Amino acid sequence: MILKHIKFAVVACASLFIFSCSKDDAEGITGQGNLKVEFDNIYGGADILPTATYTNSNGEVIKITRAQYIVSNIVLIREDGSTYTVPKSQSYFIINELTASSLLLNLPNIPAGNYNKIKFGIGVDQEQFNLGATGQGDFLAQAQNEGMMWSWSAGYKFVAFEGKFTSSTVTSETTFMVHTGKTGTDYNYTEVTLNFPDLAKVRTTITPQVHIMADLKHILDGTNKVSLTESNAMGMGAMIMSGTKLPLITGNLVNMFSVHHVHND
Repeated sequence: MILKHIKFAVVACASLFIFSCSKDDAEGITGQGNLKVEFDNIYGGADILPTATYTNSNGEVIKITRAQYIVSNIVLIREDGSTYTVPKSQSYFIINELTASSLLLNLPNIPAGNYNKIKFGIGVDQEQFNLGATGQGDFLAQAQNEGMMWSWSAGYKFVAFEGKFTSSTVTSETTFMVHTGKTGTDYNYTEVTLNFPDLAKVRTTITPQVHIMADLKHILDGTNKVSLTESNAMGMGAMIMSGTKLPLITGNLVNMFSVHHVHND
């Protein structure tokens, strides 16, 4: 009797395996496909507009003239927990609010499957930087052209957030510049992992598009509150490019991104 049950269990498992494979094949979960990732920059839920003003929790009113950041080291995570890592040579991008084409990333040759998470870095990881100028490929020239380098020795700018601001004590529009990157012993590279509200079903015939909202408010007005007014040294503008505030800003970036929706078209 026991042997009969064992034989039945083996046959049932084999049948389930064959059914699952047949189902996957029928759905096209084989081969490779493409995935698009769109970055939609906002500020506190509002669109980024050249003439718009936004008020932060410090009571500072800001206008945004520049918003750029480096997205790198993309990893896609399937619903079963397995991962696909985009090759490093294809995994460095500069998101620029003023360049519409930069907001949509096209990731080719993705193994077909059902993905429910994405992980990526903000900035250029230290391992990549340590390869030296000749090890950066075409990305170094792109970063230089986009103004996302201080110099080779100083390294990349991971985030460049600029504009003008006023406050209760700074009554004339004053420039602010926030640039993160390697400073002293702080490398300030960080990684973000986001859940998808729906599966991204990569197929040979389906190219999903993941719509990521990037709320720039979090750069200065996230978990850590960073005052532009306090950084307005001698009334010459708030220039936050080094010091103890950069790690605070880096800590804010983890909560800057969220996935709004996924298209499977």
